[in-house]
Amino acid sequence: MATTESAPLPLLPLLPSDEERMLRESAGGIAAKYGPHYYQEQVDNDLPMMELWNELGTQGFLGVHLPAEYGGGGLGLREMAIVVEETAMAGVPALAMLFSPGVIGTILGRHATADQKAQWLPRLASGESRISFAITEPDAGTNAHNISTVARKEGDRYIVNGQKYYISGVETAEYVMTVVRTGKDEATGRAQLSLLLIDADAPGLTRTKIPTVMNMAEGSWHLFFDDVEVPADRLIGAEGKGLSVGFTGLNTERILTSSICTGIGRYALRKAVKYANERSVWGKPIGSHQAVSHPLADAKIELDAAVLMTERACRLYDCGFEAGEASNMAKYLGARAGLHALDAAIQVHGGNGVALEYQLANYFFIVRMLNIGPVSKEMILNFVAERTLGLPRSY
Repeated sequence: MATTESAPLPLLPLLPSDEERMLRESAGGIAAKYGPHYYQEQVDNDLPMMELWNELGTQGFLGVHLPAEYGGGGLGLREMAIVVEETAMAGVPALAMLFSPGVIGTILGRHATADQKAQWLPRLASGESRISFAITEPDAGTNAHNISTVARKEGDRYIVNGQKYYISGVETAEYVMTVVRTGKDEATGRAQLSLLLIDADAPGLTRTKIPTVMNMAEGSWHLFFDDVEVPADRLIGAEGKGLSVGFTGLNTERILTSSICTGIGRYALRKAVKYANERSVWGKPIGSHQAVSHPLADAKIELDAAVLMTERACRLYDCGFEAGEASNMAKYLGARAGLHALDAAIQVHGGNGVALEYQLANYFFIVRMLNIGPVSKEMILNFVAERTLGLPRSY
């Protein structure tokens, strides 16, 4: 881990660079060709937005943050966050960008062997392959030390048994990166965790879709592992060090979650401002009334603050500094700001806010869910209270 003595401090620019503006225009331009009508059509027909995904991948946007020697753009998480936000601002939020090139891409980029990187990163960067991430279990919740899915080493393979819950996007995944228990720390009694890359169609791996109201292009799945055989060379990072390896991706997930939420928030705010300027009651636009304008102004302030914290987290992460605190704060602020902005936009539209024609309320449960996970606001507050403020541990 870099320190202030070994690396220059990352700078947080006051204005976007020309390169950032070009990236936003390019990624946003592609996403705008699809938009909210396409998004809802895909959701209604249980489709995964592959046309948008393939175009973003072909143009290099899915791997913009991955190493250039493995087919990526060689840039940073900041650039990936811009792509995620721009697609959400165009009304096509893609959760798959968070867990496949986002979480999995960064874990592989930082912890995989050279052979593993060469095998998987180019296809992730191009969008040819998707990899899902499975950590959550029915009885573990946010306590990863309670993970009970076990991988037993037998010669040159692992045998995996257990289950995972609320795993996103398995229906289009080629592999599932799975957090498993491979031992126990005798000193603490805690589980020793490892990461295995498992074929999504491996014998013994079955899944059941979880019905939800989230209105997303990606499904949520309950996975069952029954003597699933995994080659030993599918271990990512050192055995027993899976939690620290996994947090490379979990911090990324927090940051990109903020970006997808602020993107939806900005999408909603733009529609609300347009509506408040055009809708006239009592002879003047409803936006002239403070009861309408103040919630939108409040949403703008919250969104800008969340975007700034997200950029700070990206800069720290890209420079190799400790980014746990900033990543958690970014997720907390982004998810809250996105939800508040969307709710304010719905309120401004009155009854029209819940009409599908106005393309607002259909995004509500995505942002509401992202306020719950990955990592709830309560666990973020625990982190800040204990790690930053030095208060006693609460759990």
